[in-house]
Amino acid sequence: MKKELTFLGIFSVSAGAMISSGLFILPGMAFARSGPGVIISYALAGLFALVGVFSVIELATAMPKAGGDYYFIHRSLGPMIGTVSGIIGWIALSLKSAFAIYGISETVRQLFGTSPFLTIIVCCAGFVLINIVGMKFANFFQTWLVAGLLVLLGIFIVFGIGSIQPGKYTPFIPHGVNSVFFTAGFIFISYGGLVKVASVSEEVKDLKKNLPRAMLSSIIIITLLYVMIIFVITGVIESETLAGASTPVADAARLTMGFAGFVIISIASLLAFITTANAGILSASRYPLGLSRDSLLPSLFQKQSKRFHTPALSVIITGIIIFLSLLFPIQTLVKSASTVILTSFVLTNLAVIIFREGDITHYKPSFTVPFYPWTQVFSILLFSFFIVELGLEAIEISLGLVLFSLGLYWFYGRKKSESEYALLHLVEQITQADLTTGILESELKEILGKRDNVKKQILDQLVAEAEILDLDGPMDLIDFFRITAETIADQTDMTVEETAQKLYEREKLCSTAVANSFAVPHLILKDKDKMLLVLARCKEGIRFSEKHKKIKVVFLFFGSVAQRDENLKAIASMACLARNSSFMDKMMNAEDTEALRELIIASKIE
Repeated sequence: MKKELTFLGIFSVSAGAMISSGLFILPGMAFARSGPGVIISYALAGLFALVGVFSVIELATAMPKAGGDYYFIHRSLGPMIGTVSGIIGWIALSLKSAFAIYGISETVRQLFGTSPFLTIIVCCAGFVLINIVGMKFANFFQTWLVAGLLVLLGIFIVFGIGSIQPGKYTPFIPHGVNSVFFTAGFIFISYGGLVKVASVSEEVKDLKKNLPRAMLSSIIIITLLYVMIIFVITGVIESETLAGASTPVADAARLTMGFAGFVIISIASLLAFITTANAGILSASRYPLGLSRDSLLPSLFQKQSKRFHTPALSVIITGIIIFLSLLFPIQTLVKSASTVILTSFVLTNLAVIIFREGDITHYKPSFTVPFYPWTQVFSILLFSFFIVELGLEAIEISLGLVLFSLGLYWFYGRKKSESEYALLHLVEQITQADLTTGILESELKEILGKRDNVKKQILDQLVAEAEILDLDGPMDLIDFFRITAETIADQTDMTVEETAQKLYEREKLCSTAVANSFAVPHLILKDKDKMLLVLARCKEGIRFSEKHKKIKVVFLFFGSVAQRDENLKAIASMACLARNSSFMDKMMNAEDTEALRELIIASKIE
């Protein structure tokens, strides 16, 4: 897919996914639970979101694919759980967008008296059209909406601070410290859309820099914005009024700025609902695309518009789901969406643990979560607790979606999909059973190449064409060189004995061992424009010298004088690998010669 999302685009999608009902509706209900301490609740929720989204960023930089958390979960836990994650993620974001469109219809009704049903139809059709036209236009639209929203909320904060009455913050925590923590879970929906931003990672320019910076900065900035606005609201509105307020920000604006303030915040809330709806349909429509690519949905879902290069059918069907969901009770659907979003946070953190412990060679994120695995363990326990707190009704609806997804997988995806996942690699390590075939490694290798725009260089070609020897030992140096010479005998103009003797004399003149168990011998060939590589592994060791009695891995380079510079670069590159102890451990544990080749290629993509 086209890479059109810049830093501002990702920031706008992320911020737009957060600023919505969590700011314009929830503060009154949250205040009723914890009093002025709700200020701390919003700060805590932002901190929890920051911790939880670290794993999402790591996975997105390792596997930037449409489908986001669905793709990560599918490649870590398998196609069955992946199908469940993809379907309920698709529905959850559609429901979140539906709630935002409901907010738009109510705001328009209050301002202009327009029929809510008519507004809903126009909004659904409009957002579908915007997202079919293309990511670039949707990105432009989203960026300016978020910019306008932040400006209007900034005006509210500036005017509101001057009207704060400090006495309204007393008592600060009337219902106890526990109420502050529990309220953080209650308002966590305000940050729920974050995990879904990864679904557009395939369309991000300069992913390694833009995605982490944009997502982390959006969380920090929006959390500060939330805290400041809640601080103003709590200090302006009477406690009894705020506890029952359904539009607390607009009420506070009317008190501090009069009718003009009410209009400004009404416009701000309208922009907030629009950005959430647009970000929701933008992200949700990528889920069926990812499911279809894995043969878990029919192939027609992955077809793109020839003109705009967007998944048009997925966008249209997502729009239909949003419209139909507005026929159901809004509050129940929003709580259900929150449950699913929190479940995604749990699963993405679990996915990081499985990928890391599965020791997947080509799993190479450009951003890694700090304090692994404690960050993941904390996140899993925290978000599981929040799910329980949301209540039985939301959990029952979510279970219904899970059963529907399992049915879809059993009757369709199970028969069509062939995939390999990280959990198999982990089980393989524990049981020593032969469960994997390299499908996942090959897929991740291809993703890495596209992510880093890797072009095939001379060293890549050398490794791809190299002769690879897996030798029994221990072995003397001259015997090793004879075996090597025999391997390339038909590719040089020297005899086997001549090649072996020259290698031996070169080694005695100057040792090529660069580590206790690694060596890079090299020999100049008379042939013009020729380079050869032989990789040898001998677990019992090759006796290179008195100092290096047990060399286990050897890279032998052969090159003409004309290729001297490239030869030296290749030798230096391999010598750097030798200093990495984990690389050497993986070399010793590789199953066969092709696994050795794949390991070297993967280790070069850093």
